[in-house]
Amino acid sequence: MGETEYSEALKLGKKEYRARIAKGQFPYLPVLDEILSEADIQTEQNMGLVHVPLDFVVGTSTMGRTYSFAANFMPILDWETEFAVKWSNLSDAQMNEGIRDPIKAFEYMNRYYVLEGNKRVSVLKYFNAVSIPAIVTRKIPKLSDDYDVRLYYEYMKFNEITGLCSVEFTKLGNADKLLSLVGKEGRWDDETKEKFAKVMFDFSKVYNFRGGDRLDIKLGDAITVFMEVFGMDAMLEMSENDYNKNVINTWKEFAAEGEKHKINLVLDPKKVQTKKSLLNYLIPQTQKKLKVVFLYPREPKTSAWLYSHELGRMYLDETFSDKLETEYVAGVDENNVEQVLEDIIKAGADIIFCVGPQMMPNSLKVAVEHPEVYILNCSLNAPHPYIRTYYGRMYEAKFLAGMIAGAVTDNERVAYIADYPIYGMIANINAFALGVASVNPRAKVYLAWSKTKDYDRNKFLTENDLHYVSDQDIITPNDASRYFGLYKLQDGQALNLAMPIWNWGVFYEKLLQSVLAGSYKAEGQEQVKALNYWWGMSAGVIDLICSKHVPYGVKRLADHLKSDITKGEVVPFFGQIYDQKGELKNKGEHEMKPSDIMKMDWLVDNVVGSIPPMSEFVDNAKMVVELKGVEENKL
Repeated sequence: MGETEYSEALKLGKKEYRARIAKGQFPYLPVLDEILSEADIQTEQNMGLVHVPLDFVVGTSTMGRTYSFAANFMPILDWETEFAVKWSNLSDAQMNEGIRDPIKAFEYMNRYYVLEGNKRVSVLKYFNAVSIPAIVTRKIPKLSDDYDVRLYYEYMKFNEITGLCSVEFTKLGNADKLLSLVGKEGRWDDETKEKFAKVMFDFSKVYNFRGGDRLDIKLGDAITVFMEVFGMDAMLEMSENDYNKNVINTWKEFAAEGEKHKINLVLDPKKVQTKKSLLNYLIPQTQKKLKVVFLYPREPKTSAWLYSHELGRMYLDETFSDKLETEYVAGVDENNVEQVLEDIIKAGADIIFCVGPQMMPNSLKVAVEHPEVYILNCSLNAPHPYIRTYYGRMYEAKFLAGMIAGAVTDNERVAYIADYPIYGMIANINAFALGVASVNPRAKVYLAWSKTKDYDRNKFLTENDLHYVSDQDIITPNDASRYFGLYKLQDGQALNLAMPIWNWGVFYEKLLQSVLAGSYKAEGQEQVKALNYWWGMSAGVIDLICSKHVPYGVKRLADHLKSDITKGEVVPFFGQIYDQKGELKNKGEHEMKPSDIMKMDWLVDNVVGSIPPMSEFVDNAKMVVELKGVEENKL
C-alpha cells in the first residue's frame, strides 16, 4: 500500500521539480541556514509544543535533506532507496493509526523549517492534513524599519495573546485592530478561542468561495475588515445566507484593503455638465426632491465648527429650494448613530452628511447595507469606499495667516492654539509656521493644545510673552468671544487681524451639483479606493479675510499670495523643509505630496511645542483623537 502512495507522491514531486526548473527557480526545499545568519537574529525563544499549519511548513533547517524533496515537500528519490521505504512505512502508519510524534522545527517570520521529521511532514502534506504537532524554537529577527519585520513583531504580540499561528496580516495595525474588535482583555480563554474559531470558519468558507483568496490580502486582514463593519456579536449570529449577502455587500472594502494606497484624494471638484438635451425640454421633469440630512454631535449654536456647517446647510436650502430639502439632527454620537441613520433612511433620506469623525465606525455598517443612500463623513484619511469623506485644505489659509503674523510680530514670537492633533491639523500648524518663517526666519511659533487636561490659555500666553495669537477659526454663536482667527492682544483685548473662512456652503453646493448631474455616482463606480474630498482655495471652499488692522503692504502681499495659491502657482509645502529634529522632510524644488501633507505627524523646526500623547487629552476629546488622530499621538 505504501509503495502505491509513494509512487503518487513521487509524481507530484517530479512535476513540481520540472515546473520550477522551467521557470528558472530553485527546485528544492528552502534551507533556513542559507536564508539568514545569526547576525540577523535578536534572540531565540522556546515555544514548546505547537500545532503548526502544514501550509506554513516550507523548508528544512539544514542542507542535509533538502535534495530529497521538491519545493512542495513531495519526494523526488526513486523507489529503490532506503528513503522511499521509510516514507512508505510512515504512509502506512498514517493510514492505520495516524502520525502522532511531533517534529522539531525552527520558526522564522511565521514560517517553519524542519530540524527533525521531514518525511513526516511530506507524508502528512501528501494526505492533505491540516496541521502537525511540533516542538518549535522561534528565531526572532532584530527589530528594524523593514515593513515585514514590523509586521512580524505585531504578529508575535497577536500570537502570544490568542495562541493562533494561522491568522496572518499584510497591513500594519490590523492585528491590534482585530484584538480590539474581538474585545477580550488579556490572553484569550477557551471560550473566546471557540467563538473566534466559529466566526473564522463561517466567514472564510464564504469569503474564499467568493474569490477572496485571490485578493492581495491575508485572511486576517479580511476578517478584520468584515468585523469592523458588522461586529463580533453579529457574526456569531449570522447564517450562511447572511454571510453570503454581507460578504458581497462588503466587497469594495476587501478590494480597497489590498490597494497599496487605499485613499484617492480629490483636490478639486469636477466640472459638472449642465447642458440639457432636447428631450429635457419635451418631456416634463418629475424628479422628486432630494432629502439631505445633516447629523451633528450637538446643537450647532454651541459649537463654532458645527455652526459653520449649519450655515452651509441653510445656504443649500436657499440655493436648491426647488431641488432638495434639508434638515439636521443634533445629539448624534457613536452610540446612537447607527439607529439614527436607519431611522432617517426609513424616512426617505437620500444624502447624509455626518459632521463628526466619531460617527464613522458605526456608520460603516449602515453604508454597506444601504448603497442606495450617499453617506459622507466630515474627516480626513478614512479608507472606506462606502463612506466618502470631505474636508478643506485649511493649511492654505493658515500659511497666509502665518505670513501676516510673521510680518507684524513685535518680539519674533507667535502663538498657535490648536485643539485636536487629527489629520489635517498638523498641516495647518506647519503651514502657519512656514508662513511665519517666509517673512521672518528668526521668529518662533509657540504651540498649545486647548483640549489637553493642563491647558491654561492665560498662563501659556503670559509665560511665553506672546502678543499675536492664531486661535479657533470662527466664532461660537453662544459665546461671541473675539478670540478667533489671528489677533493681537492689546490692553487685554483681542484686536482681530485675519480670519480663515470655511465656505461649507460652497462645498455642499458643488457636491450636490455633482449628485444632481449624476457624476457623483459615476465617480464612485470608477474607484476601488476610498474617495476623500480635500478641496481648498481653488474650489472656493477656503478663504482668508483681513481686517483694516493689517498693514497695507502686508495685506497687499497676502492678497497676491492668495491669488497665486488659488491658481495653483504657489503651494505652502515646497522646497526644503526640516522638522524639529533637523531631519529633512521635503527636498528643495519639490512640492510635497498631498498624501504626505495629510498624514503629517511631525512639526517644522520653528515650532516650539509638541504633539501630546493620548493620555494628556480630556476625556471627551479622546474619542476623536483615537479615531482620526495622527500616528505620533497614538502611543
